[in-house]
Amino acid sequence: MKQVISTENIPIKMWLDEMEPQALVQAKNLANLPFAYKHIAIMPDSHVGYGMPIGSVLATQGVVVPNAVGVDIGCGMVAQKTHLEDITIDELKKVLGIARKMIPVGFEHHKEAQDEALMPQNHEGLFIVKNQYKGALKQLGTLGGGNHFIEIQQGSDGYIWIMIHSGSRNLGYKVANHYNRLAQRLNEHWLSVVEKDKELAFLPIETQEAHDYINEMNYCIDFGVANRTLMMQRMIEAMHEVKGDFDVDEIINKPHNFAAWEHHFGKNVLVHRKGATRAFDGELGMIPGSQGTKSYIVKGKGNPESFMSCSHGAGRKLGRKQAKRELNLEEEIDLLEKQNILHAIRHKSDLEEAAGAYKNIFEVMDNQTDLVDIVVELQPLAVIKG
Repeated sequence: MKQVISTENIPIKMWLDEMEPQALVQAKNLANLPFAYKHIAIMPDSHVGYGMPIGSVLATQGVVVPNAVGVDIGCGMVAQKTHLEDITIDELKKVLGIARKMIPVGFEHHKEAQDEALMPQNHEGLFIVKNQYKGALKQLGTLGGGNHFIEIQQGSDGYIWIMIHSGSRNLGYKVANHYNRLAQRLNEHWLSVVEKDKELAFLPIETQEAHDYINEMNYCIDFGVANRTLMMQRMIEAMHEVKGDFDVDEIINKPHNFAAWEHHFGKNVLVHRKGATRAFDGELGMIPGSQGTKSYIVKGKGNPESFMSCSHGAGRKLGRKQAKRELNLEEEIDLLEKQNILHAIRHKSDLEEAAGAYKNIFEVMDNQTDLVDIVVELQPLAVIKG
């Protein structure tokens, strides 16, 4: 931990030296919520979000806050170690070409519904999920856009890894928006002390609305896991087609936008992680850098001060529009090509996901040595972006 702010109702414990002013205001809003528990934990990749900083952890008593989970419910990472020790540039190009035919990116989705057996079960009793189910069948196994990616990496353990970042697609977006708007309307009706402009409307746990949200949220989390699992299977298929048969280890598949009941400091509380990864003692996880920097397989230390959490990535240092204004396209491309990375930076519009838009991953990792141990360092070889 780097510092503690003690000016609000509960402390704000921070794993970074500086926080952008707007994100700090959001952190203070969290610390003054009447139902916030113990303290607020700010991860080293934290930056401004919608209502709550991305890269932060809020534990609550008696309520759930849809915006403290976010619009991409269940967004997360999956990583898998192959038993391949090398792959050439030409082989990487072939793998990417095959993968792009099997995995839609951006706003694209499959033309045909995917195998229903791959979907989470018991969607019938869920209002939003049930209405979006047919569409979700065509979005299963799709990447999406923004900061979502597929990356082939060389591990410090000598093996080739695959890492994927994606979420619950339109399904999670619809669920998040519906229940946040519902919470806003109810908070106005109750004359809630949480002002609307804080964008932190809540649902009391004992209400039917909270029960419904949590059930639909959990379905979206499971859908995110299923989505990443199918993409990983298809990446492995693409690599088999190019490299022949090889073994793989068990996948690591974890969300970083979710809320879950956990026991902390003697109480059962609802822990909201928005852009934060669970890091229980001995638990494996992933912390990606950017398409021009290293990523990491990590093992959690179960630090209670962070509610047993760690960062979910490097974290943005430039907003998307700011990155396109300020970064130099040729310099960003040169950075990647000097490392022989098959990258996704082609046009000025791509600069929003350039390495220069993100914080220094080495500093981010140095700031959380009390939260995780590094197990494997991963150097990017080839990237698919949405």
